[in-house]
Parts: sequence; structure tokens; C-alpha cells
Amino acid sequence: MDRDGDQLSARPALETEGLRFLHVTVGSLLATYGWYIVFSCILLYVVFQKLSTRLRALRQRHLDQAAAALEPDIVVKRQEALAAARLKMQEELNAQVEKHKEKLRQLEEEKRRQKIEMWDSMQEGKSYKGNTRKPQEEDSPGPSTSSVIPKRKSDRKPLRGGGYNPLSGEGGGTCSWRPGRRGPSSGG
Repeated sequence: MDRDGDQLSARPALETEGLRFLHVTVGSLLATYGWYIVFSCILLYVVFQKLSTRLRALRQRHLDQAAAALEPDIVVKRQEALAAARLKMQEELNAQVEKHKEKLRQLEEEKRRQKIEMWDSMQEGKSYKGNTRKPQEEDSPGPSTSSVIPKRKSDRKPLRGGGYNPLSGEGGGTCSWRPGRRGPSSGG
């Protein structure tokens, strides 16, 4: 029993001495190189994250290539599905084009019918309400350089009063400051 008691009393002294040694060694190491260790750990973490992301992408690409090389039926099915989708979209586009052409034909037919009605009413001597062109436009369909047609003034209000001149510095603005003359003063 004495042996057990001696071992118990001797063991704590060795453990405390070992802990003190470890504490002094690690403490001095951290005191001297602590910031370098922290920054290097952060740098290693960032580098590890970047490399693991690239490694995952590389593995995925390799697996995709292997799967595509091993199963050509899947590639053929994908291409057929893509071709079918393109064909469907092209058919929809063609249908829209046909609808648009039909609308244009209907509009052309309506215009032709209106012109026929206008011609018939003019032959009968009736006035046609749809004719809104001015007589001047009918006389001269294009611009003429030899004769100048005076334009009628409109009855609209002017945008600003008649006395407003933006270059004069008077009137519309609230600021009346003007910069001085440039150059040397003309003194004697």
C-alpha cells in the first residue's frame, strides 16, 4: 500500500512539472510567433477552400465526361430532345407569322374596300367623310421648290412671354449674378 501512496504522491508532482514545462514552452512560442501562426492558419484555410472548390469542379467535369463517353445513348437522346424543342419553337414562330400575314391581308382588303367606296361615292356626287386631306396636299403631293405656300399661323399660345430672352439675363431666372470681365483691369 505504501507503494500505491508513493506513486500517487509522485505522480502529481511529475504532471505539474510537465504542465509547467508545456505552459512555459507553448506560452513563449505563442508570445513570440502568435500573429504569424494566426495569419498562416487563415492563409492555409483560404488556400484549402479554393483548392477544394477547384478539385470538386474538376472531379465533376471528369465524371460528366466519363458518363457522356460511356453512354452515347444519353447524348443522342439529349440532342433529339433539343432538336424537337427547336422544331416546336419554329412551328410556333411560323404560326405567328401566318397570323400576322393574315392580319396584313385583311387590312389591305379593308383599305381597298374603303377606296372603292370613296370612288363610288365621288362618282355619285356625294362627299366622302373619310377624306380628311387638305386641298393643298392634293394639289402638290411632293415638296416644290419653285412655289412657296404661306403657312397659316396656329392659334396656340406661345410657350413663353414675348419679352423673354434667355441670353439677356433678365426675366425668367431668379439669379441676377454675372461673372466679371476676364483679363487685366483697365486702370491708369
